[in-house]
Amino acid sequence: MAKTMNERRVISVVVMNESSVLARVTALFAGRGYNIESLTVAPIPNSEMSHITIETKGNARVMEQITKQLHKLIPVYKVIEHEEMVEKEMVLVKFPIAENLSDIASLAAAYNGGIVNVGREMVIAQVADEPKRIKHFIEAAQRYNPCETVRSGVVAIER
Repeated sequence: MAKTMNERRVISVVVMNESSVLARVTALFAGRGYNIESLTVAPIPNSEMSHITIETKGNARVMEQITKQLHKLIPVYKVIEHEEMVEKEMVLVKFPIAENLSDIASLAAAYNGGIVNVGREMVIAQVADEPKRIKHFIEAAQRYNPCETVRSGVVAIER
């Protein structure tokens, strides 16, 4: 039975590293009214290409159409709709220095992170983990009155 619900999807696209490629890729999603939940782009070392990781929600039929149309774009070399993958995301959270530093450090350590900077009036924690665990870390960190939170976006690689 085909899945008709909007499910979380992660797609990787290997493209030529040139101007306007990202705009063309994201236009495929916008043209169909699908939101991009997370977008990460970085050059592939020792090549002329970049790796785009897109997290979105959609049904299998629409994602299949988008994947087929991504293949048709000239600067696209490869499209992978991940099924079995390793995925990570990073978050930086700034806390007031008045909060308990050891508690914040322990919380961050529980989510594969730690304290990365301490200033006169703030402390910054970094965590790199699976997206669901990043969400849980952010929820748990609320008790320490975060001043600012910045998430990186998902990166993924096929198993």
